Amino acid sequence: MKIAVFSCKPYDKRTLASYADNTALSMTYFESRLSMETISLVKDFDAVSCFVNDDVNAEVIHLLKQQGVHTIALRCAGFNNVDLDAAKAEGIKVFHVPDYSPTSVAEHAVALIMTLNRKTHRAYHRVKEGNFALEGLLGFNLEGKTVGCIGTGRIGAAFCRIMKGFGCHVLCYDLYPSQALIDQGCQYIPLEELYQKSDIISLHCPLNTSTHHLINKDSLKKMKDGVMIINTSRGALVHAQEAIDSLYNGKIGYLGLDVYEQENKIFFEDMSSHIIQDSVFQLMLTFPNVVVTGHQGYFTIEALNHIAATTVDNLLHHQHEDSGSRQLA
Repeated sequence: MKIAVFSCKPYDKRTLASYADNTALSMTYFESRLSMETISLVKDFDAVSCFVNDDVNAEVIHLLKQQGVHTIALRCAGFNNVDLDAAKAEGIKVFHVPDYSPTSVAEHAVALIMTLNRKTHRAYHRVKEGNFALEGLLGFNLEGKTVGCIGTGRIGAAFCRIMKGFGCHVLCYDLYPSQALIDQGCQYIPLEELYQKSDIISLHCPLNTSTHHLINKDSLKKMKDGVMIINTSRGALVHAQEAIDSLYNGKIGYLGLDVYEQENKIFFEDMSSHIIQDSVFQLMLTFPNVVVTGHQGYFTIEALNHIAATTVDNLLHHQHEDSGSRQLA
């Protein structure tokens, strides 16, 4: 089977190649994203492998089918960038990696919380300049604080367990409550109540029509003044401009983002010598109480290896029952 691997960085190639060696898979690696502009690259391939910012819309899927592609292997858990209905109509199978390393993303969410709270990003630069003054670096104890977790799948559950370890009171919202989390002392409550009671809110839900811009001016009005918002899930869960408005008026006291709604134009690339053509994003970076990372929550050795192993397994055994839970269409 010949596979075109898109959005492929050197670290992706290294791990994928190590698992695909001595198999029936022949992989060709492209650093560019899959889109209408790059669809011509899939000629003579049987399958494509994509990542979070590839644009696999209905038109792309139709052209994939015309080129003879029968399988799409996502190297991520989320699939909001793929038109699953179009894939099903075209008879193209779609697989994802539902469980690559939940603790990787959960631990990164905690890293954002700790950075924002104890202001280590600012302290680092002060000390480098010989400034050891503590004024402006005051934080708070996490122990005893109320943490709201929206979405308690694998990643959200891992996040809840960590925050319980800090001694936090953990409130949860999910359509399908986890008995295991309830047994560990987490409490499921209505979303409106979670907004009202939480000191910190962390997003771990998928992006769909019901969660698009979940954090907006209306939901923010229901939250505590100075609330901390953490998003390591999908960028469009947060309405960026309305989050900025809430930073100005103090409703949001801390904002930690590993994802951004328009990230496909900038993330995973070295933009240091370019002018980023996104005034909202640029404005967000000017706030001292905002920390943005470039979608690196998943980026651990364990996660990369698991993503590669599962992707290769999905491609090798896509007709077998053992991969059925990973098939989306």
